Amino acid sequence: MVRVHPEFLAAQKLPEKCVTKHIWEERFQDIRAFERHLKRNGTIVLKFFLHVSKEEQQKRFLERIDLPEKNWKFSSADMKERGFWNEYQTAYEETIRETASKEAPWYVVLADNKWFTRLVVAAAVIDALDSLDLHYPKVNDAKLADLAVAKKALLAGK
Repeated sequence: MVRVHPEFLAAQKLPEKCVTKHIWEERFQDIRAFERHLKRNGTIVLKFFLHVSKEEQQKRFLERIDLPEKNWKFSSADMKERGFWNEYQTAYEETIRETASKEAPWYVVLADNKWFTRLVVAAAVIDALDSLDLHYPKVNDAKLADLAVAKKALLAGK
C-alpha cells in the first residue's frame, strides 16, 4: 500500500472527505477510469517512469554542488527526500502496477544515461504515432481542377 507522509497530504489541501484510509485505492481507480475514458475518445496515453538509480542521483547532486553553473538546480529539500528512497521506490512500483493497462501502458526507462532515455522515449512516441496510420487527405478530381486553375492564374501573374 502506498504510504505518504501526512504533512504532504495536508499540504495538498484536499477536502477532508477525500482523505480516507482508502485514498490510494480510490485514486488508482480514478486514474484507470480516466485513462480508459481518454482511450475511448481517441487519445493515446503513454506514461513514462524515468528511473534514475540512487548512485546516479548522488552523482547529479554532487555535480549541482560542485559546478557553479549548476548550483541553481540544487535543493536541500531533495536531500531530505533522498532519505525516503526505499519508500519512494515502493510507492512508484505500486503506482505503476495499479495503473498500468492496455489502454495506458507504462514505459519504465532506466534514466542514468540521458541519451538512452531520450532514445527510448522517442521510439515509443514514434511507434504510437505510426500506429495512427496518418495520411494526407485524398484530393478529389474537383479539387485537382481547382488547383490547376489556381496554378495557371498564379503563373500568369495574377
